[in-house]
Amino acid sequence: MAGLGEEVERGAAVGKVSARLLQAWGKGSGEPSPDSNGDGTADSLVPTCLGSGGVGESEVVDCRLSSLWRTLGRQVSFSLGPQFPRARQIYLLDVAQVDPFSASIILFVGRAWDAFTDPLVGFCISKSSWTRLGRLMPWIIFSTPLAIIAYFLIWFVPDFPQGQTLWYLLFYCLFETLVTCFHVPYSALTMFISVEQSERDSATAYRMTVEVLGTVLGTAIQGQIVGKVNSPCLQEPNGSAVALESANWTHSTTSLRETQNAYLLAAGVIASIYVICAVILILGVREQREPCEAQQTEPMSFFRGLRLVMSHGPYVKLIAGFLFTSLAFMLVEGNFALFCTYSLGFRNEFQNLLLAIMLSATFTIPIWQWFLTRFGKKTAVYVGISSAVPFLILVAVRESNLIVTYVVAVAAGVSVAAAFLLPWSMLPDVIDDFHLKQPRSQGTEPIFFSFYVFFTKFASGVSLGISTLSLDFAGYQTRGCSQPRRVKFTLNMLVTMTPIALILVGLLLFKLYPIDEDRRRQNKKALQALRDEASSSGCSDTDSTELASIL
Repeated sequence: MAGLGEEVERGAAVGKVSARLLQAWGKGSGEPSPDSNGDGTADSLVPTCLGSGGVGESEVVDCRLSSLWRTLGRQVSFSLGPQFPRARQIYLLDVAQVDPFSASIILFVGRAWDAFTDPLVGFCISKSSWTRLGRLMPWIIFSTPLAIIAYFLIWFVPDFPQGQTLWYLLFYCLFETLVTCFHVPYSALTMFISVEQSERDSATAYRMTVEVLGTVLGTAIQGQIVGKVNSPCLQEPNGSAVALESANWTHSTTSLRETQNAYLLAAGVIASIYVICAVILILGVREQREPCEAQQTEPMSFFRGLRLVMSHGPYVKLIAGFLFTSLAFMLVEGNFALFCTYSLGFRNEFQNLLLAIMLSATFTIPIWQWFLTRFGKKTAVYVGISSAVPFLILVAVRESNLIVTYVVAVAAGVSVAAAFLLPWSMLPDVIDDFHLKQPRSQGTEPIFFSFYVFFTKFASGVSLGISTLSLDFAGYQTRGCSQPRRVKFTLNMLVTMTPIALILVGLLLFKLYPIDEDRRRQNKKALQALRDEASSSGCSDTDSTELASIL
């Protein structure tokens, strides 16, 4: 398996399509970079498939088409994996039947542990030495099979009810740790596939688009399999939710077991796809080493790396803004299923509503990529994230209406697309700015990415803990056909008013973010001057093609 490009038929029609796609998603400004072939498409994609040496035009086109398929594979492989976090709350409460307080402990401790491991894994990766496979790829290779096993066991309901909390807490923490060993190097690959800012932005847009597609695929697989075996809600003759009576014990228990088996089946299907896509990632991606990195790198302790990263002003301001906006969107995401079921009354529609949001996000990420190249990234942040506010207000003030809810879902997907794309597009700019101020502190990219993931997961853990505890205090009833008025009010606050307030705070913090388009262009010129100076001094970057000889 030297590459998927060998399995793709070479043809002029396909070549034109792939070239147009790459040109459209290349540099939004239309200005060729020093590493481009003059038409706006980057030659840096070619070594990913072919390594060094002269190649013909047909081979270049075929190689780029191969890169499209490899990108799809690596995005789906990451996006399918964490389906437990996306369905965690309703699964623990209504399928595994964990009490709300224990569920809040599982979710909060699991996310807190996950956030804690991110900086440690990032530091360990930054200390890793270069191998024939690169610095990042060995982490991905060894974490994938173990993550698959832990992922499958998360969806298994043990027969010992007294130990359920410990079971889910153990395997949730293990799974999140292994996914961190996958996610941090995977995210940091953005900094190792090109030195051009525009190419990194294009790769980020491409990556996030297919990541959302992977989310849609995972949601569809789980939703369709589980949706065929819906467990009934429990209801008294007067309409209130109660414990099982002897008359319906057998039916409800059998239905619940079928639902649990359906979740296991969905986990098996998703895990299989995860393995296939991880193999594509491993075989299809190669890191490029920065020239003279080995000569410039200084030994760095964990605390020194932490101090350097967290003392960089633009980075702190960026993560502070996205901490609040991420918390807002995670509150909506974490409570969306319960909100649709109990507040809006669309018990059988929330999977389709979620698909509408994610499909809308998928199709609008390329639009946001064009927008940020045309008007700048800070403007894209203000317009993209604030666009969610009027639709959240509409959901809060209108009576339940399915058509209106679908319209709001599609519109909300536009804002979700901005929230997906912009953080990862702005982070490489911060790292470039850091390298200009600390030119001898190389290899810090995984630390930057891991701390950003840390704060994102910290926000996720806080949102889950607040949500589940709030529902517990409001009197949430497991598997109830309806919920008390206090629960519905709590869900409305968690999905509408609270996220709006957090978004406004985040947008105010973005006013302090100093890297605008002018500074970004200045940094680009300064970095290129440093690279030219390093090249003229006789440094070599031949290590960047080590893997080409292997493949």
